[in-house]
Amino acid sequence: MLRSTFAGFTTAQLSMASSQRALDVVGQNIANINTPGYTRQRLDIASLNTKKGDFYNANSSIKVGFGVEMTGVSQLRDPFLDIQYRSQIAKVGTSDAHAAGYEQLATIFDEATLDGVRDAFRSITSSLQSFSSESGSDEFDSMVRSNMQVLLNLLRDDSIRLQDIRNDMQTGFASADIADVNEIIQNIANLNKNIKNSQILGNPALELQDERNSLLDELSSYLPITTNYREQTVGPGYTVEVLDVVFTDANGKKYKLISDGLYGSLDAEVRELPVTVNISDVMGNTSDVTNLLGNGTLKGTLDILNKSGDFDNTDVKGLGYYEKALDNLVDTFAKAFNEANKALKTDANGKVVEPHEWEDRPLFETKDGSTDFTAQNIKIADKWLSGEYRITKSIIPIDGQIGSTASDNINNMIDLMGKDHSFVVSTTVNGTAKTTTFFTGSFYDCFAELENVLGIDAKSAETMLSNQIIVLNQTSNSRDAISGVSLDEEGMNLLHYNQSYNAAARLMTTLDEALDKLINGTGVVGR
Repeated sequence: MLRSTFAGFTTAQLSMASSQRALDVVGQNIANINTPGYTRQRLDIASLNTKKGDFYNANSSIKVGFGVEMTGVSQLRDPFLDIQYRSQIAKVGTSDAHAAGYEQLATIFDEATLDGVRDAFRSITSSLQSFSSESGSDEFDSMVRSNMQVLLNLLRDDSIRLQDIRNDMQTGFASADIADVNEIIQNIANLNKNIKNSQILGNPALELQDERNSLLDELSSYLPITTNYREQTVGPGYTVEVLDVVFTDANGKKYKLISDGLYGSLDAEVRELPVTVNISDVMGNTSDVTNLLGNGTLKGTLDILNKSGDFDNTDVKGLGYYEKALDNLVDTFAKAFNEANKALKTDANGKVVEPHEWEDRPLFETKDGSTDFTAQNIKIADKWLSGEYRITKSIIPIDGQIGSTASDNINNMIDLMGKDHSFVVSTTVNGTAKTTTFFTGSFYDCFAELENVLGIDAKSAETMLSNQIIVLNQTSNSRDAISGVSLDEEGMNLLHYNQSYNAAARLMTTLDEALDKLINGTGVVGR
């Protein structure tokens, strides 16, 4: 078969067109070098050969293609790096939520530069010592009571602030975090529809895909997700790519959050403890995934809200740990002093009743009448406040009476402030009663230990967050090396495609000269 006379011009024209379009793509990349989330684009080309084989073939029949075909414009992305990045950003989300929670707690328990609970314990000890040396004066009883009231006010304020942190976190979790996740899921599903419609019309919608990828990265920071791209037939011999987004819980169960244009949602219940999260997939199936999130900001926030560390056999000392520990400190303190202030019963003449009988003269009571003291329900006993009785100075009878100036019981209270106490929290874990001794020492040291535990937890979370951010940045840099726009590389592409265009133009000129010679320079012999 003879080659078409003008086939070479078609080859040159296609080459010039592809080089020109490639320059357009390079220009698009350069124009968007500072656009957040933009993915570098490239022109996809393939060798074009529309010539069929001859019925009779021979070695002298040399087949040559007809130039180049532009098959589309695509993005340069590495799916494996996307998976790595989204897995790592979920871990960063967990540590970031932990660090943020501990940072809020530090405003309560960090008394390095404040006169707070620890200073109040010291003041009580000091006033008791003064009372011991001047036990004949009831003025010092009022001083001790005033210092006790200061301590209760500080402890109550700490407990209220803990509750405020919990309320703020719960409100933010439901109205911000969960709402943001649902909005992102809906936006991705809408983008799926728009991308699909654009692809059906022949537009790859790369900018919409960039926007979708940015939303997928953002969604990954809240909870661990995986993406699945599949081909969907939309007409005879024509398919488009659609996206499914799947959440896999800690037990390996999969929930399809987004499928093409369909989408599920998350819902949080924050009115009672523990705070719970339910997930509804695209089929409408709902499951409780509170303890199955694996990683992400949602998990980190739930850890702070729901977990109590050693008290409930969990791995995070959240708000519950500090609430229970603070209440137990108050309960141990109040019961120890109420027990210490018991007095021997006396008759109308002030004589000690024989045999010895004890009467309760509590220094502290609960506002709600319960038997356990908490930082918010404790108060100074009404009878001590009204002066019906005072601190029991002595419990040693002298000549049948309690000595008016003896101070053995006050000294006992001073010893109570410095002696070791066991601080034990009782909880129920999975229906089983559990008691945990979280500290043994003085009241002052117990509160100091809460500061130390918080400091260790906060430092650990910050270190973990810092390390994970380093890994995330490394993965991001690797991804940007492929997907990001490099001026050096695009500059080389400009030169490359410009030279390619010039060469194709030179090919057309050469073909023109050959055709001119064929038409005007042949067939003139003998004229």
